[in-house]
Amino acid sequence: MPTDELREHDATSLAGLIRAGELSPDELLDATLARIDSCDGRYNAIAADLRDRARRQIAAGLNGPFAGVPFLLKDLGHDYEGAPMTMGAHAMRHHVAARSAYYVERCLRVGLVIAGTTTSPELGLKAITETRLHGATRNPWNPAHTPGGSSGGAGAAVAAGYVPMAGASDGGGSIRIPAAYCGLFGLKPSRGRVTAGPLAGEVWDGAVADHVVTRSVRDSAAMLDCLAGPAPGDPFVIAPPARPFLAELGEAPGQLRIAFSLRSPIGGRVAPEIAEATRATAHLLESLGHIVEEAEPAIDGTLLARCYMGMYYGQVAAMLSTLKRRHGCRESDFHPDTRAIAAIGRAMSAGAYAELREQWNGFARALGAFHETYDLYLTPTTALGPARIGELDSPPAIQALSRLISRARAGGLLIRSGVVDDLAFRNLERTPFTQLANLTFVPAMSVPLHHGPDGLPIGMQFIGRSGDEATLFRLAAQLEQAAPWAGRRPPPI
Repeated sequence: MPTDELREHDATSLAGLIRAGELSPDELLDATLARIDSCDGRYNAIAADLRDRARRQIAAGLNGPFAGVPFLLKDLGHDYEGAPMTMGAHAMRHHVAARSAYYVERCLRVGLVIAGTTTSPELGLKAITETRLHGATRNPWNPAHTPGGSSGGAGAAVAAGYVPMAGASDGGGSIRIPAAYCGLFGLKPSRGRVTAGPLAGEVWDGAVADHVVTRSVRDSAAMLDCLAGPAPGDPFVIAPPARPFLAELGEAPGQLRIAFSLRSPIGGRVAPEIAEATRATAHLLESLGHIVEEAEPAIDGTLLARCYMGMYYGQVAAMLSTLKRRHGCRESDFHPDTRAIAAIGRAMSAGAYAELREQWNGFARALGAFHETYDLYLTPTTALGPARIGELDSPPAIQALSRLISRARAGGLLIRSGVVDDLAFRNLERTPFTQLANLTFVPAMSVPLHHGPDGLPIGMQFIGRSGDEATLFRLAAQLEQAAPWAGRRPPPI
């Protein structure tokens, strides 16, 4: 298969060609590797090359609905026994996974051929993918811009045509943001839909969910069928779907009541082209027969951001302590920003953390009440387009301050001074819409419906009821038919 032709197919199509004998797994892997070899010097989306292991996997025999389709794991949380798993951190550059995550075992069980891992920002902490360890990952739509994060390498790899879908995870938008910036479909499942085991029970207090970024809605639905389900010892088990998610795509969504908002929940700016794209989406939904109204849940967005960042600070502090204890990492090997975040987390009291965590219940109750009136909540996926590479680097003075904070254990001073709230606003200004679904544990998707005047993709976010991925998939399939995006691809290199 010519490497450019890879971009013509989704995973479902490629699996069908293999089953029909029109393409062999070896031929498809060769085309995938040739595509990576010809493009990754430009986009830098690959963290670890596992081609030799992929060839051995094919030789051992493949079974399942995606037998022979190449796949890439995320270099964070998707541990594959014997493979590098650096978490995007220089401090973890020599780490090799001791066992496979259940997520990876399920990917192998359905026949996916794991050809490598994709880049992530250090510990998955930023909505850009630029690290000391791997360098900057670039957006195939315009390599001067970021593909987002933390699943930035996954977004870039799928947009560039390396693979039709790639592993991703989302603790604050990390599936949806790269999907929006890279012109892909990305669904964050409900809490408990995909097990985090056996290495974790719930990640970030249940805010993190694993899934994929894809070119097509049907690949996302089929993969959720493959990945979904609990494992022994899971702390939270969600009710199974009424039927396979893939079967939902054949059903019309019916007339939905959909609320939309253009307002940043933290009071920041929303780019005019993104606001206009959201209005255009509302008009499209109306043309499809849905009832669309401008409304938003009764949630204090600033408080939600503060709660999200409080969890973020505390979890980073815990992550660094765990990595140092388990792997002998030195704190000085982590980025100054990471160390400063950890210092703030260490300065928080257990009581303050618990008080912020308790607020999540109020957000979930308010969103639940909102969903008694509206089936879905539409917002832009991001408030601003993808930053230019290097644009969000911490200035040298801030890096110096970060070092001072971590060395002097001055996190408490920052909390008392109000600087922490300012950091929360600056960190979330570009992406203020996605955290709501994480802190309320509901499913949400980014749909690649628009492009801006600069040619960069614009994603639209839909937030659904807890456990109701089915409605999201039905609407996504309707939108995919009404406003197809499969033919829109990044410019060739």
